Amino acid sequence: MLEIFNKWYRRYLFEEESILLLVMLTIGIALLMTIGDILTPVLAALVLAFLMEGISDQLESHGLPQWLGVTVAYVIFVGAFFAVSLGLIPLVWRQLTSLAAEMPRMLEQGRQLVGVLPARYPELVTAAQLNEITALVKLEMGALGQAILTRSVASIPGILTVLVYMILIPMLVFFFLKDKQQLLDWSSSFLPRERPLLRKIWGEMNMQFANYARGKVVEIILVGAVSYVAFSWMDLNYAALLGLAVGLSVIIPYIGAALVTLPVVMVGFFQWGMTSEFYTLCGVYLIIQVLDGNVLVPLLFSEAVNLHPVAIILAVLFFGGIWGLWGVFFAIPLATMIKAIINAWPTAEHEESEDNTESIME
Repeated sequence: MLEIFNKWYRRYLFEEESILLLVMLTIGIALLMTIGDILTPVLAALVLAFLMEGISDQLESHGLPQWLGVTVAYVIFVGAFFAVSLGLIPLVWRQLTSLAAEMPRMLEQGRQLVGVLPARYPELVTAAQLNEITALVKLEMGALGQAILTRSVASIPGILTVLVYMILIPMLVFFFLKDKQQLLDWSSSFLPRERPLLRKIWGEMNMQFANYARGKVVEIILVGAVSYVAFSWMDLNYAALLGLAVGLSVIIPYIGAALVTLPVVMVGFFQWGMTSEFYTLCGVYLIIQVLDGNVLVPLLFSEAVNLHPVAIILAVLFFGGIWGLWGVFFAIPLATMIKAIINAWPTAEHEESEDNTESIME
């Protein structure tokens, strides 16, 4: 057993940089699993600064000085940040509480619709089973509605945390944008002077992360905005809440669209029933999903590394489990990073083949 481990060690960890990379990956995963919640504002600020850096670079490429590009990008970020924090989030919260309060009525209406099943299909479902299921669902919905109302009334610690984040995140984004080069130089001082493996992986992943993060944010904004406009035009209840849900559903590939379809269809059905408005809603929602999957995604992620759907789903489950929403958001680029690390990881056989090739060329 010890000999097998020694062979594996000599094959994959024969370089100092390989060991360093393994240690960095282990520490990173351990930090996310243990204190990921504490680091949330820092990680959120890093992502937001990364997104704003694209705007700053574009402005600098058109001749603006660096300080002016950073200032304009930061002003745009602050405006969007507080518009979402003070405008969209309270509106969505009000609609969520209203939906929770209306759940019992919707549940009773649904019970009346399925109440004919025991008479038509007694061999599949009985009245007692239907009453039991209805009572269980009503109990769960009542508990959910009570939890939402309680949290909205007595969540002073949560409100204080949000206020701290609203101050801390813009401040961190400003310093990440302003002192980007100083922070990168400081981080690089802890690494070896010669690091070809890390440079190769970073060069491959820097553009990948940039394209994915910025493209995903654009996709969320476009899909959410179009959904909100369409739902509002149709006078659908809870248009802001459902539009936000449809926009955020694009974070989770394959699964998100399937999950968000249920509340959209249910709200439309309980509002209109089986009428022309309901069928129009289904058609409009289907068009939005088709355009997103077949037009917007290929346009925004044309340079994305191709990953198998099973690998994407596993990445979403794994990184979402250890890092929450941010893990779900970055599941695809993190999976791509792992793929790049595996492809770039040096092995003893690879080094020997390169040495033999160089000797032959000489």
